[in-house]
Amino acid sequence: MTELPALPLTIEGASVLHQMFRIRWAAWNRLSAAEQAEIIAEAGSTLAGLEGSGQTALFSVLGHKGDLLILHFRDSVDELNRAELCLSGLRLQDYLRQTSSYLSVVELGLYESTVKLYRECASGNLAPHSEEWNRAVEDLLARQRQAMRPRLFPKIPATRYLCFYPMDRRRGESKNWYTLPIEERQRQMDEHGTVGRRYAGRVQQIISGSIGYDDWEWAVDLFGNDPVVFKKLIYEMRFDEVSAVYSDFGTFYLGVRFPANGLGQLMGGELPAAG
Repeated sequence: MTELPALPLTIEGASVLHQMFRIRWAAWNRLSAAEQAEIIAEAGSTLAGLEGSGQTALFSVLGHKGDLLILHFRDSVDELNRAELCLSGLRLQDYLRQTSSYLSVVELGLYESTVKLYRECASGNLAPHSEEWNRAVEDLLARQRQAMRPRLFPKIPATRYLCFYPMDRRRGESKNWYTLPIEERQRQMDEHGTVGRRYAGRVQQIISGSIGYDDWEWAVDLFGNDPVVFKKLIYEMRFDEVSAVYSDFGTFYLGVRFPANGLGQLMGGELPAAG
């Protein structure tokens, strides 16, 4: 059989931004109670407006990597930038230090559909990237975008906990994901997905692509109501070939969700109640 093209097809949806902040506690605590209340009122009102769309969520971060994580989903990069600039103008920003951020776009990989289409095109003697080949590809992508629209433009799941991390596929001298045939990559991804499906109902996973957007290749958001399940899922997946041999992982963040009207509690050093 003629070797199939290497590139798997993908469809993209919402633009995603993670913002991580440290609270400048010393500067904040020097303010009077009245000044603090005024700043909280302004920021709380703005954040509540963003939160009300279902596309912005606030998380109290555990550990030394930050105090506050703000997660945004938007239909376009322009809308994402507007949300970021909206927050940049708040007085609260004088008392926050941004420690990190991550930019990506919701992505659904189509390995199975890609391999099936490529084989059909090859069996019909269509040359890769010919006009007929490209037309078949665009027809498939259009159908998938329509069928998968709810997954491409999701609301942020209303769960208590978030686990976020970026990741790469390995490109080393001895192990290089990108030199494997597409059929082999499909097999490994199918095996990987089988594990994830066993956690349906306990964890909701949203994958976003960041090649050309940020320093890693993908971002993973796991949403759930029991953080221990994140550990179990990620640990089990470590034994998949695609993770054990071909994956590298970045910094992990664990956050506890709280509503915008709990900002005052967070800035007071307390964990806000669940929304």
